[in-house]
Amino acid sequence: MRGMGGFGPQYKRVEKPKGISDVPRYLKELIGGFFSRFGYIVKLVWKSGPWILFLLTVIAILKGVLPVAGALISQRILNELQNVISIGFLPKEEFWKSGIVFLLIFLFVYWVLTRVVNYVSHAVNRIAGEKVVRQVKTQMMQKSKELDLASFDNHEFYEKMENANREAGIRPITIMQETFNIVSSLIEFVSYLVILLTAPALTFATLIILAVSIPSAVINFVYRKKNFQYMRFHSKERRQMNYYSELVVNKDLIKEVRIYDLADTFIGHYANVFKRYYKGLRSLILGETAWHVAIGIISGLVNLLFYAIIAQSVFTGEMMIGDYTLYTGAITSLATCVSALISTSATIYEGTLFIDNLIAFMDEKQTVVASTDTPQLAEKNVGHTIEFKNVSFKYPGTEKFVLKDINIKIEAGQTVVLVGLNGAGKTTLIKLLTRLYDPTSGEILLDGRNIKDYDIHSLYSLFSIIFQDFGKYAVTVEENIRFGDIHKNADKDEIIAAAEKGSVKGYVDSLPNGFDTPLMRIFEPTGMELSIGQWQKLAIARAFYSDSDILILDEPTASLDPIAEQEIYNQFDMLRENKTTVFVSHRLSSATVADQIIVLENGQVVENGNHRELMDLGGKYYKLFSTQAKRYISEK
Repeated sequence: MRGMGGFGPQYKRVEKPKGISDVPRYLKELIGGFFSRFGYIVKLVWKSGPWILFLLTVIAILKGVLPVAGALISQRILNELQNVISIGFLPKEEFWKSGIVFLLIFLFVYWVLTRVVNYVSHAVNRIAGEKVVRQVKTQMMQKSKELDLASFDNHEFYEKMENANREAGIRPITIMQETFNIVSSLIEFVSYLVILLTAPALTFATLIILAVSIPSAVINFVYRKKNFQYMRFHSKERRQMNYYSELVVNKDLIKEVRIYDLADTFIGHYANVFKRYYKGLRSLILGETAWHVAIGIISGLVNLLFYAIIAQSVFTGEMMIGDYTLYTGAITSLATCVSALISTSATIYEGTLFIDNLIAFMDEKQTVVASTDTPQLAEKNVGHTIEFKNVSFKYPGTEKFVLKDINIKIEAGQTVVLVGLNGAGKTTLIKLLTRLYDPTSGEILLDGRNIKDYDIHSLYSLFSIIFQDFGKYAVTVEENIRFGDIHKNADKDEIIAAAEKGSVKGYVDSLPNGFDTPLMRIFEPTGMELSIGQWQKLAIARAFYSDSDILILDEPTASLDPIAEQEIYNQFDMLRENKTTVFVSHRLSSATVADQIIVLENGQVVENGNHRELMDLGGKYYKLFSTQAKRYISEK
């Protein structure tokens, strides 16, 4: 079952009541959903640091008590002064013997405590905010490393991730802050309510103030829900705006954007999307503001009426001046407390709706897992056979089969080359082999056992792979190589050896700090920018560093010149020794040394054999190889 707001199995969608009899159920589910989400947030903040909740509680109590204490002290001071005036002015020395001095000391303590509490509150909220953001981001990264690659191909998943990234970092601590603000407001509210009820003439005023607050509460909750729904259903527009704005500042694309004069086009796209997005958002903001202005005017008139009643009581001698400040302050504060309770509750309600974005992301299920509770550990440092049996595959959410009825077998120690035009399914086949995806039908066997039976991390440890879109990491050269096997406790000599085998050591030695040189200028002004060919050599060095049994090379030399390519292929002969190796390459010179060449076309195996066999066959491979070979033969 999909969760609240369409996400997550834990939180059911709360259906609106269809009749009077459905209202209790609706309210029960609505309130239950709120407290479930709120409990999730409390646990999240608790994991960030239990001290956060303790300090926020203490601060909330003090913030609720101190304003009332200050109002009572000010009342007593003014009333004492009025009493002195009424009996006649006294000598200066009598002032220091009066109770006014002690009241002024209490007022000083109140001022100091108020400022200290505010400063401490600000500091706690800032520190807690950073801690909670770290907790949320860490949980999201931990979750991300478990998710299937298929999740990242799904636009709905990207919507969840975008919403979670945008909101989850700030919403939890904001909700907790607002919750404790409610505690403070409640303490203030009850205290001022008691003060007003001590004056019988103002009891009616209290009821009117509360009644005037009801429409404001309704407006707040209605528009918080509308705001949530608008933000949720316009995630696409926000992602489009982010995409177009980033295109113009992306360092890898800026050259093409500048040459083709695309900046104005992307700015125009951004402006058009923003116009659609802003139009609805502006209507929401203006509508809510209009309602609040109207209610605010009515509330102001009500307060003015009761101010006049209290002033009249002072004028007739029924109240003292200190009472005027206390009661008018109480009316103002009561109205402020009610407004704060309403707006804060609405903010918390809205926040708990947005927290569903995080819950939805965290509830994303991983399906690429071992098929048994006691998965098989893959044996390392041995030869491995690989077999595809009737394997077909289509990407999730699509109907077109990228691979259809694949039946191939790769013996231990063989070198296999996958050949075919773009879109033939070569890279997809590798993704299935490495179990980044599972087949739609059929099975893949490793050493005679379905790869689903293996522990996923144990299975991954068998592979060393260079993808077409290999990683370029903004860290040092050494770390870029070490990422080939981050779990290996290797010394510097192994790093250097891998760099030599990848034909990158000569260039690294010329860098200012050698292997400790940071790459890319994203973080370090001294970072070095490599050419795409140099990055590719570094990726190859990473593969040499990895102690794997199965080597997979997806267009490993696509960005290298012919001399560098031949140099790398010579190194590959050493790298693939005693390993099962799978090549994907458009440069078919590499296929001549393969034990097996698999020709793919439209997702199907159309030819299979070694170079000599397929050339004698005169089919697809022969045509591809001959066409490419002509480019390297000078015409006479």
